[in-house]
Amino acid sequence: MVRELLKELVETHGLTGYESETAKIVEKYFRPYSDEIKLDKMGSLSAIKKGKSQNPNRIMLAAHMDEIGLMVKKIDEKGFIQFTNVGGVDQRTLLTQEVIIHGKEDLFGVIGSKPPHILEASERKKSVKMEDMLIDVGLSKEEAEKYISLGDPITIRRKMLNLQDDMVAGKALDDRAGVAVMYECLRELSNMNHDCDVYAVATVQEEVGYRGAIPAAFNISPDIGIAIDVGFASTPELSKDDTADLGKGPAIGFGANIHPKVYDRLIKIAKEYNIPWQQDICPGATGTDAWGMQVTRCGVATGLLSIPLRYMHTSVETVDINDIKNAGKLLAYFIVSLNGEDLEGMLCY
Repeated sequence: MVRELLKELVETHGLTGYESETAKIVEKYFRPYSDEIKLDKMGSLSAIKKGKSQNPNRIMLAAHMDEIGLMVKKIDEKGFIQFTNVGGVDQRTLLTQEVIIHGKEDLFGVIGSKPPHILEASERKKSVKMEDMLIDVGLSKEEAEKYISLGDPITIRRKMLNLQDDMVAGKALDDRAGVAVMYECLRELSNMNHDCDVYAVATVQEEVGYRGAIPAAFNISPDIGIAIDVGFASTPELSKDDTADLGKGPAIGFGANIHPKVYDRLIKIAKEYNIPWQQDICPGATGTDAWGMQVTRCGVATGLLSIPLRYMHTSVETVDINDIKNAGKLLAYFIVSLNGEDLEGMLCY
């Protein structure tokens, strides 16, 4: 089921600010394991699973469902589309990509630039800049303008690839892998008794500044908020100190953005249930929804789980499904461990 969910999530299109189609898929998979589904004014989706306590504490899980992408900036005289980025797109990877322009109708296009044969010698040594790339949809300006308007969102057209073992690759695994973790957590909790009310929130607009997590957390007012995002996975050129290994479990964040008691409890649970885990040192802002949740209202005790991911912000992001499953299991047992717990006492410094 996780692989099926990931495939649907990765192959749908939900640019930052345009996440409604992704939200429909999240709702379809989350509804069987939830008591209630809510969509807020920003577009974030909350799947609520009620606890058994008469006065339940609230646990908020947050993983963003938006993806980076592009936006139409201009249609030139020959019908070629100039574009800009939405979020932190790696422009080195854009050339020759297949894209979809989401206008009045979806139009397929390809990103091109000057052929290498006619480049100047100095140009051959440099990456092609985004402003020098164009999208070709095969239409004249007059025809293109019937379907495309300035500001239309553009996403990469890419199917999910099943690699060897349990590894998969595709676009937008940052952070739809995190959404899949929440699904696994809800599924685990369906066979457990838990006191706390659980809010699994697929947030919007994280890629441009945690904008979905902040109002969602304000509305929920959680006692504990745990963000699930992706982190840098090890590849030959990266330092071991700054990465985590695929297949060795989620990385548990620790630093100024993380409440130390939440961190300690997550590690205790991982050890108690033999769930593989890794450590992620976060000296400052984590760049995740945890940052938005932490400073909401009077402050929220936050935690962070990161799924190791290779080739971040490209169309071939790669994860190990076992890390997703283990992260979901860790969250479920963490939530159950809070049964009968006085969170005010537990979370005091």
